Amino acid sequence: MAKQKGIIKVQGTIGDITFSKSRFGYIIKEKTTLDKNRFNADPAFTRTRENASEFGKACKASKLLRTALFALLKNAKDSDLHTRLVTLLMKVIKADATSTRGFRNVMDGETEMLQGLEFNNNAQLTNTLYTAYTPTINRATGLLEIEIPSFIPADAIIAPAGATHYKMVAAGAEVNFEAGNFVSTTSNSTILPIDTLASAPLLLSNQVTANSTSPLFLIMGIQFFQQVNDTFYELRNGAFNALSIVSVSGI
Repeated sequence: MAKQKGIIKVQGTIGDITFSKSRFGYIIKEKTTLDKNRFNADPAFTRTRENASEFGKACKASKLLRTALFALLKNAKDSDLHTRLVTLLMKVIKADATSTRGFRNVMDGETEMLQGLEFNNNAQLTNTLYTAYTPTINRATGLLEIEIPSFIPADAIIAPAGATHYKMVAAGAEVNFEAGNFVSTTSNSTILPIDTLASAPLLLSNQVTANSTSPLFLIMGIQFFQQVNDTFYELRNGAFNALSIVSVSGI
């Protein structure tokens, strides 16, 4: 794949050459001669079709999970999240030990591989919050909880410049990647000061379907605010907010 240089920026197709713009700049690609009918029927492309099928499942799974967590994700994500999540979901799919190639899927894979995923690589939870917490998933009751003991915010939180307050957030999600549906709930603390006084213990609870047969995800994050007079403003539209999958219960 070539890149364009110079002051002329072209988009479109000229002959067999396609000019397009990406986040890496203007690029040039040769138009493929492979048509859809040949791709779908030619035995030479069997492996390619299998890979394409599983990649498509990973893309759909990425969108479904992001949609299930949108209430929190809109305030804590980076521009590369979809790419990183699809890459991880492809590993989940390839871990499916029961289905044949091309039919491997997320539900039969190892969804536990998603545990530890940072939704915002620019502000990772592991580099932002330095205090103990206990995530718990009770599949029988459908209760997903995070218990955070008392801590000193000024000592345990690496806050961005200008932040005066924070809020702990959590989400519980039950995601059926095959049916394409989900159940999700969120919970949060009040907006709390970043000071040297011990915080009160927190319990963030999220309820999904009891005895669910879908993978369950427990998400935890922190959001930052700056107080001006009596108003709290979120810093840079959430650019410094951290959000991570802290526990997964697969099937």
